[in-house]
Amino acid sequence: MEQAELTTEQVLKRDIPWETYMMTKLISGTDLQLLRRYDNRPESYRAQLLDDDGPAYVRVFVTILRDIFKEETVEYVLALIDEMLAGNWFIQEKSCKILALIVSARPKTQDGLLSNGEASNSKSKITCIDDVLKGLVEWLCAQLKKPSHPSRSIPTAISCLATLLKEPVVRSLFVRLDGVKLLIPSICPASTQQSIQLLYETSLCVWLLSYYEPAIEYLATSRTLPRLVDVVKSSTKEKVVRVVVLTFKNLLSKSAFGAQMVDLGLPQIVQNLKAQAWSDEDLLEALNQLEEGLKDNIKKLSSFDKYKQEVLLGHLDWSPMHKDPAFWRENISNFEENDFQILRVLITILDTSNDPRALAVACFDLSQFIQHHPAGRVIVTDLKTKERVMKLMNHENAEVTKNALLCIQRLFLGAKYASFLQV
Repeated sequence: MEQAELTTEQVLKRDIPWETYMMTKLISGTDLQLLRRYDNRPESYRAQLLDDDGPAYVRVFVTILRDIFKEETVEYVLALIDEMLAGNWFIQEKSCKILALIVSARPKTQDGLLSNGEASNSKSKITCIDDVLKGLVEWLCAQLKKPSHPSRSIPTAISCLATLLKEPVVRSLFVRLDGVKLLIPSICPASTQQSIQLLYETSLCVWLLSYYEPAIEYLATSRTLPRLVDVVKSSTKEKVVRVVVLTFKNLLSKSAFGAQMVDLGLPQIVQNLKAQAWSDEDLLEALNQLEEGLKDNIKKLSSFDKYKQEVLLGHLDWSPMHKDPAFWRENISNFEENDFQILRVLITILDTSNDPRALAVACFDLSQFIQHHPAGRVIVTDLKTKERVMKLMNHENAEVTKNALLCIQRLFLGAKYASFLQV
């Protein structure tokens, strides 16, 4: 029978020569006792063993995967762990923690060589480990999506991922399973010791993913950054602040993160953090580096980049560029990018925002687009903007009604007569 056709059930029927391994000092006498107690036992009995001697079994399994290269034995241990993940919640929780620790402690392979310099003549060991990892990561994502235990599923899954995401193969699996978005609900300010630990381990997961390009794409299109900013503003726990600041440092030069960080007020937050009495030198160094990086980023940002981030994040305010005629003249063609994406977002803000300032600025910006773009009136009309703005003319806020009226006037008059209207 081909190795690839072996099932977990078939592998577990093997009689492994543990006594021989003890005689050759590959395992200890204590290891032998633990393995014999665990081998071929009922599920409930094995669960109790994991509860009583979990750390000891971790050491045994790590020893076997580190020191024994016989494929039948490695496959047996991996099948044993794989079987655990099919048990009840208690067994699943114990086994996924054990497997996470085993993966983090196993020797790394490089070009067929193990870390101790011995050659590996077959890929089956690596393949088998990766197969078990795939099952584990799928199980962890399933727990984050639909917890099978009301209070322990999510902390257990996050804790294991904080260990496992150090592995490149796990990062790849996790992203392919759309796991990045499953972390976001756990990124929020915490107060109790338990919730602080969950927040720390979740932030650790994001930090590990910030080294992996495909994951960065997911982070860029989610609410991850604003949530991390909220966390770092309110957290006093040094380890949480450190890992979030290190994540910011990694992401600063990626995608549009730099512009978002500036728009979310991170430069001022960093200054506030630097004024606090932190004992961790790595954190202080990271804060200094982040501060310098943000300063460089501000210098590089064009006025339209800043405007674009302001609109995309929905944080509209009366910053100078809105009422600067030169800004609109020089950047009006940029509004055509991605099928008028920024214009469409401005119109969406009219429907979705409850912030009077944002509504007023959005109306004003639409009026500026109509005035400065040759086809502004036609484009805004085609995007069904008139009805949305008309509703705002009855808004309770005077600033909103004033700018809604201005927008409607320019929409009716067009660019030819727009210059006669006073701002």
